[in-house]
Amino acid sequence: MKLHIEYEQQAEYPLERTETGKLDWRVEKMALSKDKTQLKYNSFLALSGIPPETYGYRLGNRSALEWVVDQYRVSTDARSGIRNDPNREDDPEYIVRLVGQVITVSVETVRLVKELAALSIDQG
Repeated sequence: MKLHIEYEQQAEYPLERTETGKLDWRVEKMALSKDKTQLKYNSFLALSGIPPETYGYRLGNRSALEWVVDQYRVSTDARSGIRNDPNREDDPEYIVRLVGQVITVSVETVRLVKELAALSIDQG
């Protein structure tokens, strides 16, 4: 429970960062590679080395990382015209850090569930 409640205090999973072009932490829309081992953050940054266990922890019909990729993007509501921008002026690297933390929480959750499944519980 503590792992999930304190997800923003977890260490970032050690992903490989590939930086090209001008420094830019803004995200418009992230995308996972077909094999889901790499995340294109924006034109400046790609994160690779995402372990397959990341996708074993699911929130409904998708993994926590897939949820972040879908939700943390700039969008405009068609009806109201309200613009949603997850970028933080006061903490420009927040979303990159969050991606690493969500991967850590996902991998650790899968590990813990496997440990629990291996326990022998006396029903007597």
